[in-house]
Amino acid sequence: MTPSVSRRRFLRLAAGGAGAGLVADMSAVQMLRNPLIASELKRQDKRVILLWLAGGASQLETWDPKPGASTGGPFRAIPTNVPGIHISELLPQVAMRMQHTAIIRSLNTKIADHGTAAALMECGRRNEPGVQFPDLGAVVARELGRLDSQVPDYVSLYTSTEGRRKGTSGFLGARYAPMFLSDSMTPANIERLESVSPDFHRDRAELQKTLSKRFLAESRSHSVDSHLSAYQRVQGLMASADLFDIEQEPEAVRDQYGPTQFGQQCLIARRLVEAGVPFVKVARAWWDSHGQNFETHQELCADLDHCLSVLLDDLHDRGLLERTLVITLGEFGRTPSINASLGRDHFASAWSCSLSGAGIRGGVAYGKTDDEGRTVIEGEANAGDLFATILAALGIDHEHEYMLGARPIPLADFGCTPITDVLG
Repeated sequence: MTPSVSRRRFLRLAAGGAGAGLVADMSAVQMLRNPLIASELKRQDKRVILLWLAGGASQLETWDPKPGASTGGPFRAIPTNVPGIHISELLPQVAMRMQHTAIIRSLNTKIADHGTAAALMECGRRNEPGVQFPDLGAVVARELGRLDSQVPDYVSLYTSTEGRRKGTSGFLGARYAPMFLSDSMTPANIERLESVSPDFHRDRAELQKTLSKRFLAESRSHSVDSHLSAYQRVQGLMASADLFDIEQEPEAVRDQYGPTQFGQQCLIARRLVEAGVPFVKVARAWWDSHGQNFETHQELCADLDHCLSVLLDDLHDRGLLERTLVITLGEFGRTPSINASLGRDHFASAWSCSLSGAGIRGGVAYGKTDDEGRTVIEGEANAGDLFATILAALGIDHEHEYMLGARPIPLADFGCTPITDVLG
């Protein structure tokens, strides 16, 4: 480090991507592994909202339309506000916000079974016997969460129509498991009982804190620290119950998101990341359109188009988009071929997703499929490459290793690399 550059400025520039100009002999990966820089990246409070398109949305009716092809279907491709990029006419509002978004059109993930494919896309690698890998939410919670945080690290909002995929913290343990909400958008058992007055609840907490400090001063141990940390976390979760209550928002904001469950959950997601929750997953089911694909996507894309656009605008207006990565992703795409029921079946050989916000170079369409959308002809990427790209956008070293016993396990699977073309 040159003497004229202060430690604080070095950390700020390095974390912002300018460190290579300051330290010529230090690679980007080495910088990310530096404890000082790693802690600075965590301090910046990067967050993720994953919009999970459960069942598998059609790339041909969203991000990679093929109008005029035998596989193209009835919908047009429309220009976006970024010259040269066209998407489906079913996403007109998103098309006018493409400056925030990078599309990846060249995913080839090979697996087209719902359960196995969902696990692959959530964890960035195939399952192995005897190993339960953590999903993306758990990894982000582990890397970007704070031990002293009073808000959840990982919240997963699902609908009752798609309850089989709940997320998993795998070998990272229960500390990073998701708070899973399916029956209600408000967590159960964290509200203060009506029989306990606010004053008594507050006084009891203060008494507990005083006694704990006295006990801790005389009996310092890992077990005691863990107990106090768990108690403080529960207290924090109780205090954060209002984050799940959209009635706390002005009526005008609630009206912007709309009355649908997906819209309301996207509003909750915004409230959560604004409060410091590192990872929120919102699922919109059910895209599994084996029959009547075009009618299904007219309905679902209208909801996605509206909610994603409002969410991006809201995050941007609040200064949160530069720190919040918004992902649209499902377990796979849909077949180019149209079946006898006018549907599209499972397809994992050439499909799409989108990334917007933090760490992403907006206005990019990466990769290419052939004229009928059957194969990837440029920029092929697998699930691990996408996982590594997401981690890199968040400033997380994808090659960093967790130790499972004596076995090192990198955050992104061996051999996977970030797609640098979509990174800011």
